[in-house]
Amino acid sequence: MNSQTPHAADSHDLIRVQGARANNLKNVSVEIPKRRLTVFTGVSGSGKSSLVFGTIAAESQRMINETYSAFVQGFMPTLARPDVDVLEGLTTAIIVDQERMGANARSTIGTATDVNAMLRILYSRLGEPHIGSPQAYSFNVASISGAGAVTIERGGSTTKERRSFSITGGMCPRCEGMGSVNDIDLTQLYDDSKSLNEGALTIPGYTADGWGVRIFTGSGFLDPDKPIRDYTKRELDDFLRHEPTKVKVGDINMTYEGLIPKVQKSFLSKDREAMQPHIRAFVDRAVTFTTCPECGGTRLSEGARSSRIDGLNIAEACAMQISDLAEWVRGLSEPSVAPLLGALQQTLDSFVEIGLGYLSLDRPSGTLSGGEAQRTKIIRHLGSSLTDVTYVFDEPSIGLHPHDIQRMNELLLRLRDKGNTVLVVEHKPEMIAIADHVIDLGPGAGSAGGSVCFEGTLDDLRASDTLTGRHLDDRAALKADLRTPNGAFEIRGATSHNLQNVDVDIPLGVLVVVTGVAGSGKSSLLHGSIPDASGVVSIDQGAIRGSRRSNPATYTGMLDPIRTAFAKANGVKPGLFSANSEGACPNCNGAGVIFTDLGMMAGVATTCEVCEGKRFQASVLEYRLGGRNISEVLAMSVTDAESFFGSGDARLPAAHAILSRLVDVGLGYLSLGQPLNTLSGGERQRLKLATHLSEKGGIYILDEPTTGLHLADVEQLLALLDRLVDAGKSVIVVEHHQAVMAHADWIIDLGPGAGHDGGRIVFEGTPADLVAARSTLTGTHLAAYVGA
Repeated sequence: MNSQTPHAADSHDLIRVQGARANNLKNVSVEIPKRRLTVFTGVSGSGKSSLVFGTIAAESQRMINETYSAFVQGFMPTLARPDVDVLEGLTTAIIVDQERMGANARSTIGTATDVNAMLRILYSRLGEPHIGSPQAYSFNVASISGAGAVTIERGGSTTKERRSFSITGGMCPRCEGMGSVNDIDLTQLYDDSKSLNEGALTIPGYTADGWGVRIFTGSGFLDPDKPIRDYTKRELDDFLRHEPTKVKVGDINMTYEGLIPKVQKSFLSKDREAMQPHIRAFVDRAVTFTTCPECGGTRLSEGARSSRIDGLNIAEACAMQISDLAEWVRGLSEPSVAPLLGALQQTLDSFVEIGLGYLSLDRPSGTLSGGEAQRTKIIRHLGSSLTDVTYVFDEPSIGLHPHDIQRMNELLLRLRDKGNTVLVVEHKPEMIAIADHVIDLGPGAGSAGGSVCFEGTLDDLRASDTLTGRHLDDRAALKADLRTPNGAFEIRGATSHNLQNVDVDIPLGVLVVVTGVAGSGKSSLLHGSIPDASGVVSIDQGAIRGSRRSNPATYTGMLDPIRTAFAKANGVKPGLFSANSEGACPNCNGAGVIFTDLGMMAGVATTCEVCEGKRFQASVLEYRLGGRNISEVLAMSVTDAESFFGSGDARLPAAHAILSRLVDVGLGYLSLGQPLNTLSGGERQRLKLATHLSEKGGIYILDEPTTGLHLADVEQLLALLDRLVDAGKSVIVVEHHQAVMAHADWIIDLGPGAGHDGGRIVFEGTPADLVAARSTLTGTHLAAYVGA
């Protein structure tokens, strides 16, 4: 064979996609070079995630899952084959997305990254005094012991033996490893002047005719017609604290237990952030959380806290800033656990290297921002010796200061240089700049997107006439006319998290940007010091929890006035116009599709034959409003619906007001009935913003509203912020995007570093002064950005 002829195995250097149709993709065909860094750009909702995550990564993961036995596959998430004609040249995909880490009340950074597991083994080997196995240092394992007789059958005879066992766990018995204890305010649970039949219970969901109350009234323990204040001591104890007991209510066997354990199980064991707003309000009213007096919030038992290495117990090690903990581990030398120390050292150093050295291991994982959660996931892959892998990143620049973006760029290039294919969905020009290959999707969003507008190098993109190409070199100029504040919000002695006794006056009536490197204390300053009082509307990056049954119409509350208008126009009940209620197609229960579960194989979703995917009963579709039925209204885009409900027979001011806010935030292309779980991250953030715009508040606090926004959409967002300020509102934005900084009337810069190197105000003043001084990292980067 001629030595010049390349080997056949070396010819597969492209990932080929042909005919991709996931979500809004319109038969997209692209070729992606392997072992290169490819950036996917395009406006929010143009189909980037559908191509990268929904097609390429999804198929790679599905094929890997199929290599496992059917038994193992039964425990794995089942994935359907993406809607695509041909996918060739795929390699193993490792997805690093922006999904927030599970906000489980027991999950901390240490438990989520396995660092706690390593520390527990370390303490069980080296801790003095020795208290037991690694479980003895875990705040999720309770200490239990038991004894009794066991019956053993062997060889045709039966023998009885006495057995005893004990498990030493590290859980604090007082707070059960939660770090805080709760006291329930009984006056918020019931009105003691009423009887149960009169509706004494004031807990959400406990209606007089519902099962929650019926189990109390029918249990036989209580008199349902007696006011609670007249209960005897015995009755009150049965009502509030009774142990779980089987009772018969009517003909049904049920478990009766006291009201307090019932509330604790149904409300307090859930994560507060995941609750619906009305339930969260109830929990905030009814429950006070205080740090556990026994373990001091460390979650650990006295035994686990008594065992030390070099004077530190495991709780103190987890409370240290990770950069300091890494130094402490480096100082330990014990040959018997050398491999463990090496692995621990490497993981902690990765935290520092990726810019998360300011965190501590005991920080609850639910409190991490989207960007921090994403970088925590990257840590797992940094030291990996795998090559020829496809790494898929979803906007890794989120939550990063321009200074931190340079470090992230170096990481991505390092992954590529090890021989991996790196695919990045991104909007920031600083990150697009390092691409070997750029694929631009568009031209618009939603149904106006889903096509490839451009493929090629960065220079070619700049020269092309695509939306991204035209805006790539956009640089916002510093604003010439600054607004004058009409007052100030005073913060004095702020010390939450890493803030070092900060005093600052935030001007009101203007656009204020709070900035600084990741971990410098921006969110701590605003969310920790400005109370969620009336008049303050705080919009964070928390995920919208939406199933495929929720859509923009249900989420924004717009469906209520629309249903009422339909009902009024046709003289029927509003419930008929909900696909989750009486009007639902009986065959598919209003889902529009029938799901067939095939065990460990991917389930199949087929369009419902009865309603043809319209989700409603045929009789409901006979009713019309302004010439359209409810299914046709939900299929309209926000822009069309705005004009439809703005005038004529279907004029509906309540719905029109919500629709115009959705257009304001740039979501005019969404259809009213599009399932929320198909929206991109940027779209969800703006949907949230639109719902809050109606709230009666004087101060708006926005947490990185440019997340997921294309360069062209940032201008629209700035115009929206200007309109808010001009309407007399005070707008405070936590932001890293330099276009927003340049547009501000006032900048507050925190730093100079992250963690205990930050938490101080390093600059407050106008953007022009910040650029002129160049005294901070932000000032240096902003000066370079505006070309000063």
